[in-house]
Amino acid sequence: MRIIVDGFGGDNAPGEILLGCARAMEELGIDISVAGDKDKLLKSARELGLEGSFNRMEVLHCTDVLTMEDEPDSVLKAKSGSSMAVGLRALCEGGGDAFASAGNSGALAVGATMIVKRIKGVKRIAFAPVLPTTKTPFIISDGGANVQCRPEMLLQFGLMGSVYMEKVMGVKNPRVGLVNLGTEEHKGDDLRKEAHALLKGCGGMNFIGNIEPRDLPYGMCDVAVADGFTGNTVLKLYEGTALAMMGMVKDIFKKSLKNKLAAGLIYGDLQGLKKTMDYNSYGGAPLIGAAKPVFKMHGNTKAYAVQSALKLVRDCTESGYVEAIGAALGK
Repeated sequence: MRIIVDGFGGDNAPGEILLGCARAMEELGIDISVAGDKDKLLKSARELGLEGSFNRMEVLHCTDVLTMEDEPDSVLKAKSGSSMAVGLRALCEGGGDAFASAGNSGALAVGATMIVKRIKGVKRIAFAPVLPTTKTPFIISDGGANVQCRPEMLLQFGLMGSVYMEKVMGVKNPRVGLVNLGTEEHKGDDLRKEAHALLKGCGGMNFIGNIEPRDLPYGMCDVAVADGFTGNTVLKLYEGTALAMMGMVKDIFKKSLKNKLAAGLIYGDLQGLKKTMDYNSYGGAPLIGAAKPVFKMHGNTKAYAVQSALKLVRDCTESGYVEAIGAALGK
């Protein structure tokens, strides 16, 4: 399997990207194509002692870099020669099996839609990030690609998310919930009410009704359906709360010698909790609905997260989730 990686996407590119790619090649036995300025990539690889691994990577040379400040449509216009755009075109032309970037989220969504295209019948591509719970992980669909949505789009987000959870995560008959401000069927604005009716009437998924954001950490659903604005707000609050809570726990154990000794006794459990709550462990989020596997890595991603993301990319691509979504929508 060959995965195309945006070598200049994210806050820590290209060094951390290259380091994560090198580790993933060794661990997973995958081939890597990296898009970016060849001279700058080689310089970074040499500084990190990765020249041997770098020589095994295919370089898709380009000099433009798409920043977080660029407008989303820059990937099609002003920055059409950027590492993100070049990587997406290579995927579209059969140069690899999947594409991953830690770059501009809006530009990636536009590029996936306009360059890679959508699965036939898909109205909008959705981000589907994985989040931890006290039980098993769940995904938000949509986690930020579409700020304004129509009810039928939320229906598709639920259906695509359900297929993804079954094919990739191995969840049988995934529970699909609509994120709302109350569990009662009549709650919410017109978008939520109309989407609820469509989801309830769809025989292709296990819709369990409305779900409040406060219930998400308890594993009440496997797919949380939301418009991109709501989904991204939940995602960012989730990440921030997890970081704050871990910081508070750390401060408690540092308060006294007694507390430090207690921390030592449960060190393994604390490390397990940290890994569960750390978004770096989950790596990235697929853009479900794209005609080929496209993945968004966190903008602040470092080598470990890149390595985790590429494992997710490999597993997802091998699962055939893209074809499964197409089949589900074609019924």
